[in-house]
Amino acid sequence: MARSSPPTVDATRLTDLIADLVRIPSVNPMLVRGGAGEGAIAAHLADVCRRLGMTVTVEDAAPGRPNVVAVLPGSDPAGGRRLLLNGHMDTVGLAGMQAPFTPEIRAARLYGRGAFDMKASLAAMVAAVAAFRSTGRTLLGDIVLTFVSDEEHLSVGTAAIAGRVSADAAIVTEPTGLAICVAHKGFLWATIRTEGRAAHGSNYGVGVDAIARMGRVLARLELLERDVLPRRTHPLLGRPSLHASLIQGGEGLSTYPPSCELALERRTLPNETDDAVRAELQGILDSLRERDSTFQASLRVCGARPGLEADRGVGVVPALHRACVTVRGEEPAYTGAAFWTDAALLAGAGVPTVLFGPAGDGAHADVEYVDLPSAVACAQVLVNTIDEFCGSERASA
Repeated sequence: MARSSPPTVDATRLTDLIADLVRIPSVNPMLVRGGAGEGAIAAHLADVCRRLGMTVTVEDAAPGRPNVVAVLPGSDPAGGRRLLLNGHMDTVGLAGMQAPFTPEIRAARLYGRGAFDMKASLAAMVAAVAAFRSTGRTLLGDIVLTFVSDEEHLSVGTAAIAGRVSADAAIVTEPTGLAICVAHKGFLWATIRTEGRAAHGSNYGVGVDAIARMGRVLARLELLERDVLPRRTHPLLGRPSLHASLIQGGEGLSTYPPSCELALERRTLPNETDDAVRAELQGILDSLRERDSTFQASLRVCGARPGLEADRGVGVVPALHRACVTVRGEEPAYTGAAFWTDAALLAGAGVPTVLFGPAGDGAHADVEYVDLPSAVACAQVLVNTIDEFCGSERASA
């Protein structure tokens, strides 16, 4: 059949859905004790998608932490491609917000917890599918919406679908200010424990101060952060970084501390592997032990996620680029993000993945908002991208 222009997003319905999602508390319980989690918002999104005629599956990625996978099957999968859109349902805590779950619109901005990070993006994903359904335009390839849990902690949601839900390409709709984000940093969390010997504070011949020994480690970590890591750079992401996050040790003022434990975070570039970062940290401890045979310390990696480096010519990027030009009348910016996202997990499972989402501000802050015109533009760009990437046919007269 002849092709026609892509359908148009309903801006009013999109705004209403953003407001509905903000009204539903979905604070990640791993970050805030007693947080509501994703159960209620998952049920709402599942219902909305079912009413659009999508095939919907709700499955727990972890006990009480649901994912929603909604599929609009294409009419000819062999003639089109399968596109996955991904966004997380959980939010961080409330950070002193006055009315976090009462959406308020002022000056074309919608305020509330999660409006920017990233419930407007979830609504844009739904609005894009709704645009096709309202016009009867048929997609050749499948469109898959994945609404996931726990991105704000360790991403058990996307980890559960990566490699299991197939697609030819994916867009993670994290807010990017309508730029195409093709790279982001990863991270590694580790703890270092130094060992001492407990003794009465007066017994200096027996006691060994584990906290003082951690001071040697901190001094070497500072040198790594100050002198070594700045030499490694990425054109979009800048340099990697390291900081000491938490430290604890000791048993009392009059006792030599028998142990000290330091928790640290190392932000990594896409070409840095977990093994290489671990070896670099272990090398510091080995060097200190070589200088002092009585020095005892151990390293434990307690969490790590890779960075993202996307090829601009692969997957959905060319179609996304053209959609941005058509909708906004200008070439899109290409950016990198210092923070981590679920995109790296999808890319690691073999699905070419980039990020694209609306503008706003206040992620994790006490005032959070999404720019509504940008949310509409985001949804329309998604429509145009789907139309080209998945392939579509005009509705029959």
